[in-house]
Amino acid sequence: MILSFKKFARASLILSARHVLISAFVTQKSFVTSTTTTAHMTATATTTAAPTDCAAINFEEHSKSYNDLLVRLREITHLNHASAVLNYDRQVFMPQSDRPQSSRGKQLAVLATIAHQKSTDPIIGKLIEEATADLNELLKTSSDNNEELLTAKRILELEKDAYTKSTCIPDELAARKASLEASANHEWVKARQSNDFASFAPALKDCFDTAKEMASLQRGDETEDVSLYSQMLDQFEMGMASSRIDELFDQVQSALVPFIAKIRASEDAPSLEALSGKFDIDAQKNACQKIVTAIGFDEGHGRIDVSVHPFTMSLSGADVRITSRFSDDEWYQGLMGTIHEGGHAMYEQNLEDMQ
Repeated sequence: MILSFKKFARASLILSARHVLISAFVTQKSFVTSTTTTAHMTATATTTAAPTDCAAINFEEHSKSYNDLLVRLREITHLNHASAVLNYDRQVFMPQSDRPQSSRGKQLAVLATIAHQKSTDPIIGKLIEEATADLNELLKTSSDNNEELLTAKRILELEKDAYTKSTCIPDELAARKASLEASANHEWVKARQSNDFASFAPALKDCFDTAKEMASLQRGDETEDVSLYSQMLDQFEMGMASSRIDELFDQVQSALVPFIAKIRASEDAPSLEALSGKFDIDAQKNACQKIVTAIGFDEGHGRIDVSVHPFTMSLSGADVRITSRFSDDEWYQGLMGTIHEGGHAMYEQNLEDMQ
């Protein structure tokens, strides 16, 4: 079956290695999706000079509720980073047989349950309300461009939305999702190795069913006019309507399809000779390591490994790791994978570490 460009693009979004349940290729996220952003924004806010009329105000010091909230959110972030360590080990270093992979899935489920319970603790909602009240009082007398207070305002808005969505998800579902991420990825690896992707179909169905279950709970009955696709999309492209995604893909399709057709029809076809041959894998790894560090990847705060599928994982702002994969009959897959993941990693490495 041949998919249309738009359907293929939509499927790619849903199945993206960074965005679906089977993608254990990124840092484990709590359902408080803005926690990591909160940590970075907070660090920025507390070091930025405020306008003269509020120059002496540090909101984290001014509001005990805000300070207590950030302490709890940082704790959740550390739990998620601990899950990331286990996930990275699962995909890169640990045995790939069924029993160890199953055990790791159970470990990740326990951590996900603890993080989710902390994320949905009623005290989080109470602290958000109290900190918002404290902030509103200060905003009455501050200038409109007080960066620290405006940053705190946005943090509280994001965390309120995240908390509301988190409380829609039961602990059991949070644990099931984490376990499924591990087991489904393991099933995909086996299917890829045996070239039997039909065997992966049951796990893939579980992934979609679980994603739909979570999206339905978070959408609620009052917003049934919002599609499940839009509900899930908002987690990764906040505020982006699915209609806008359609517009973007229409533009890409209208430009690329005739462009590719023109290239294929050209009598002056480019030579592909440089892409074929035998290429030593160790030499490829060495070249990729030199290239990615030359463009900015910091090996002092990360590492480069090999995995079945390339990915980037942030274990903290001070430890961001990437992987790639290599073949001795072509060189471009390893190079492009390394550069692509290196770009993600450089962004993460240049965020202020959350302590």
